[in-house]
Amino acid sequence: MKIFFATDLHGSEICWKKFIKAGEFYGVDVLILGGDMTGKALIPIIKQNNGHYKLTFLENVYDLSTQEEVQHWIKTIQNKGYYPYVTSTEEVKELSDSREKVDKLFLDIMLETIQRWMDYADEQLSGKNIRCYVCPGNDDHFEIDEVIRQSRLVKHVEGELIEIDKHYEMISTGWSNPTPWDTPREEPEEKLSERIEKLVGKLSGNKNAIFNFHAPPYGSGLDEAPELTEDLKPKYAGQSLVPVGSKAVAEAIKKYQPMLGLFGHVHEGKGTTRIGKTLCVNPGSMYEQGVLQGAIIELKPRKIGSYVLTTG
Repeated sequence: MKIFFATDLHGSEICWKKFIKAGEFYGVDVLILGGDMTGKALIPIIKQNNGHYKLTFLENVYDLSTQEEVQHWIKTIQNKGYYPYVTSTEEVKELSDSREKVDKLFLDIMLETIQRWMDYADEQLSGKNIRCYVCPGNDDHFEIDEVIRQSRLVKHVEGELIEIDKHYEMISTGWSNPTPWDTPREEPEEKLSERIEKLVGKLSGNKNAIFNFHAPPYGSGLDEAPELTEDLKPKYAGQSLVPVGSKAVAEAIKKYQPMLGLFGHVHEGKGTTRIGKTLCVNPGSMYEQGVLQGAIIELKPRKIGSYVLTTG
């Protein structure tokens, strides 16, 4: 039994397609996505009076004179994890006067994107003996959950116990400890600990456990992120990393010693480590470059077999 684990796609269309294709490409039995599926910003492509389109993206301004250029940039923006929106100067002015309209538009495009992703997965996985499990992360709005649940072949696993095979079962949560960004699925460590305890209570006890938790354990080395100032910018020009993971997750790992811990959340935290007998994995994330980072892990009856971090 082999699994492929990835996380933190943050809206990148190409990374989602690579994730779905990874089953065949790497010859694995199970795909697991650890959270943070959605993008963070709308990018308007604005039609001008002369028929051209103006695009401001990543601090650069582009003049697009043909539909071919527009389509190229739509795809480029999607692959980098943002949501392109072709619009007019009049609509931009209307939206700029209403935060409510902007929020609704953002949510609508986010849900359209997740639906497209589910349709793609259902098409690509059809007739293949590859299971796919997805758990939204702390950055993901709750509205996407129902879209995922409607998929034929993608299983939504937040708060669920999943039997991977006759030797392994998995519990999952995308909730995290508090962040500076006040994301939809974050909560105090005490509440997160209670959530984890309820999940652990679902385990049968006669199988090896996999903890698929979005937040990595505090102080594990898989949770080191750049130290930030009060305005959420890197504190130092050079590299200064601090642990930002969850103490509740760390305590659960130490207490219950699952065979495998799958984590994400901290993009810079790529690596593996052991906490007691638990192999802990964070594949990291490079979604803005359109690069899918992941981990292939072999599950043997009483131990973890070979494992490797992937980039592609």
